[in-house]
Amino acid sequence: MTVYRFFLLGFLSIALAGCGSGAGQGDKSDNAPTVVGGVVSQAEFVRDIEAVGTAFANEQTVITSPVTERIEKLGFSDGDIVRRGAMIAQLSRGEEAADLTAVEARAREAEKKLDRLVSLQKRGFTTNAAVDEQLALRDSARAAANAIRSRISDRIIRAPFDGVLSLRTISPGTVVTSGSPIATISDISSIKLDFTIPEALLTSIAKGQVIEARAAAYPDQIFFGTIDNIDPLVDPLSRSITVRAKLPNNSRLLRPGMLLTVRIVSETRTGLAIPETALITQGDQNFVFVVDKENIARRTTIKVGLRSNGMIEVLDGVTRGTRIVADGTVKVRDDAPVNAVMPDKKSPEKSSAASSSDAQAEGTDR
Repeated sequence: MTVYRFFLLGFLSIALAGCGSGAGQGDKSDNAPTVVGGVVSQAEFVRDIEAVGTAFANEQTVITSPVTERIEKLGFSDGDIVRRGAMIAQLSRGEEAADLTAVEARAREAEKKLDRLVSLQKRGFTTNAAVDEQLALRDSARAAANAIRSRISDRIIRAPFDGVLSLRTISPGTVVTSGSPIATISDISSIKLDFTIPEALLTSIAKGQVIEARAAAYPDQIFFGTIDNIDPLVDPLSRSITVRAKLPNNSRLLRPGMLLTVRIVSETRTGLAIPETALITQGDQNFVFVVDKENIARRTTIKVGLRSNGMIEVLDGVTRGTRIVADGTVKVRDDAPVNAVMPDKKSPEKSSAASSSDAQAEGTDR
């Protein structure tokens, strides 16, 4: 019995030693995690400025009544597009018309009397003083007539420039007081877009620079314009500066008061690039796992720049063509082996499994 027990213990020890050796080999193989590989490439990076602005009409004013009077006629409908000088409203002018008739009659009479005095003067039957006095009376009558004509003209309200009129809020027959609004006219053939940027970005913009604007009403459309002016004053509270851009609006899609998002491309350059998923950030330092010829991943410090379209610009630390871990960095340890699979290549494990599957299928067919 003792010999049997001794033999059994020896056999178990050998078996366990064999199992331990096999497990160690398996662990070594499993220590190389499969990750997505990649190489440092080149890409175009864009530095842009984003802001939010408000649209204003190129020109806009409220047309008001110059006098207190009753409206006889309105010359526009809701939202009409009018030309400069078009009649907007006509106020009552009956009293002024009657006054003009009387003054014009007085001016004609003064003109006739002046003609008679001039004729008598030539024959020596009247004095120069009488002629001068009548001349003054005639000129006074003419000036009074012109003044009345001006008042009549004020009662015909016209468009000061080409534009689109607001909705009507008054009707013919309404009595309006001096300064009362008749309509709002807006020139929206182009749009002024005002927005603010931090003062630190002042050197990144200039007059004539192209901007892109988007409106919530037209999410798939980009409106292009140029910077027209930059406010010379910086807001001391917000430390921001107001920028005004001009946008053509021939289609009249943009309306005053709209909120638009603005994008300004201030710089475009080409540089080394890595995917965002490859970057490891710890505090103020940035790293990437570089894969050497022996498939060992080594954490390497890099200096990053701009970000664009899922790529990060690398300013220092790696060179073009360097193999890196593009995705799956959480599974990687420094100075440890990895199985970096390029996106256009199959994983070795998958290839072996596929080959084994094909072999089994071929044996079954036979």
